[in-house]
Amino acid sequence: MKPKAAATQSRKTAGAAQATADATRQFSSIVHDGADRAPNRSMLRAVGFKDPDFQKTIVGVASTWSMLTPCNMHINKLAEHAEQGANEAGGKGIIFGTITIADGISMGTPGMRYSLVSREVIADSIETVAGGEGFDGLVAIGGCDKNMPGCVMAMARLNRPGVFVYGGTILPGIHPETQKDLDIVSVFEAVGQHAAGRIDSDALKVVEECSIPGPGSCGGMYTANTMANAIEALGLSLPNSSAQIAISKEKEQDCRRAGAAVVELARKGIRPRDILTKKAFENAITVVIALGGSTNAVLHLLAIAHTAGVNLAIDDFTRIGKRVPVLADLKPSGKYGMVHLSRIGGLLPLMKTLLDRGLIHGDCLTVTGQTVAENLTDVKPYPAEQDVIRPFEQPIKPDSHLRILYGNLAAGGAVAKISGKEGLTFSGKAIVFEGEEAALAAILDGRVKAGHVVVIRNEGPVGGPGMREMLAPTSAIMGKGLGREVALITDGRFSGGSHGFVVGHITPEAAIGGVIGIVKNGDPITIDAVKNQITLAIPAREIAARKKTWKPRKPYATRGVLAKYAKLVSTASEGAVTDKHLSGGI
Repeated sequence: MKPKAAATQSRKTAGAAQATADATRQFSSIVHDGADRAPNRSMLRAVGFKDPDFQKTIVGVASTWSMLTPCNMHINKLAEHAEQGANEAGGKGIIFGTITIADGISMGTPGMRYSLVSREVIADSIETVAGGEGFDGLVAIGGCDKNMPGCVMAMARLNRPGVFVYGGTILPGIHPETQKDLDIVSVFEAVGQHAAGRIDSDALKVVEECSIPGPGSCGGMYTANTMANAIEALGLSLPNSSAQIAISKEKEQDCRRAGAAVVELARKGIRPRDILTKKAFENAITVVIALGGSTNAVLHLLAIAHTAGVNLAIDDFTRIGKRVPVLADLKPSGKYGMVHLSRIGGLLPLMKTLLDRGLIHGDCLTVTGQTVAENLTDVKPYPAEQDVIRPFEQPIKPDSHLRILYGNLAAGGAVAKISGKEGLTFSGKAIVFEGEEAALAAILDGRVKAGHVVVIRNEGPVGGPGMREMLAPTSAIMGKGLGREVALITDGRFSGGSHGFVVGHITPEAAIGGVIGIVKNGDPITIDAVKNQITLAIPAREIAARKKTWKPRKPYATRGVLAKYAKLVSTASEGAVTDKHLSGGI
């Protein structure tokens, strides 16, 4: 046969193989089948493929392993369990890596600008590898805050059978003298206590040394645990996956089951966008509120919904929040950690209670192949003696702690985290700072006093860029004993560990001409978490006059990933995604 004819025959053979490939090999068959794919197969043989593997469902295992942070330091081992689970179920697992940023380490530094940016980089990188290599399905394992929504956004973009696995919560540290549970927020608040003279340097060092005992994500209902529970409520994680401790046998088993589940999802033809419906997002919001979760859940759920093509808006949090109480007595505002919730049964008993009361949708499909209601059929209630999750008759707060505020300071919306312990309204005089570092210095040296509304601006998605978390300033306020006497507002955002009277995500942000950019020291500001309003109490004509003389600051970066992010990013009220303007929105 002549070379041209042979090449034509080879393409016909490959095409026939692809046309008849099992539906479970929709993508890998294009890479593996036919004589003209011999070079592809040859490369894969070098990494361990045998002849039978080329006819299997290929499951990519996205590992966010890194020795940068305890949140992710064990995930390489979990990835091996997920690979094993896929292989045992008749698939072929392939582990690959992506990045992570250690929020707790970069917090309060210029490096925190890269944190939210990393969510987009992670989503981009997982999409790139899975799309480029023709994976038929995906297990994605995340630990620290941004790699969790980043993983799910990639799953939604690819829309190939997939399961998200949470790396698991850390065990609490134990103070050697008081025997109290400690975590990373304990250290940040100890800094404020030290600045106030309430503890000395030796006491601060004790807290520093014993608060982080080993692998796992920050232990309260901070952003990592909030998103783990939200993703389980969405239906993209196996039941009770969010409640497992990082270093437990249960977490290893969860990973093996996840690998096997992806192979089964491929057989059944179930994909992420079959699961990520508007009702599923309503379930996730309901669970986040009931658990007293992080404000970052607003940002990340909006971003995931955009990626999945679901029309979710910040006002949906208000609508749902009117009927859902805060039931979990969890840190940062409460007294318990995620490990305590794990020990009493995890998320499932709470979801069963919410289902029985008609607060979540039972007909939503999940990665088990069953509905939410079917997954909850045999779930037992929490033990009678526990007080981690309150009964409906005795809630922490009768409605949501996540408040979407509007007003002349936030025409596009803002997100407040008001547990009620700080009160429901606050009026005070502005003390204005251009960035986090200046604000933290003023809090620690005593310039911020009772009655102040701390204004931290030019920290938004564009202005930061990257929307840094204000954990250091909010923790310093709490550590100095000013939690009820000082409010803090910002166009940046907050760590899940932040608490106090705090308002973030102010939109429009200062960098693009938002009113927060023209606030002056001494201006009266009122925050009302009952009416959901945030108001700069000066005449409209004065606001207009100031806006005429306002000029944007010089960009923080003009090259590299921060500059690209600032150019592409949407507003916080739209999830701070980087492809909304490209696609024209949902």
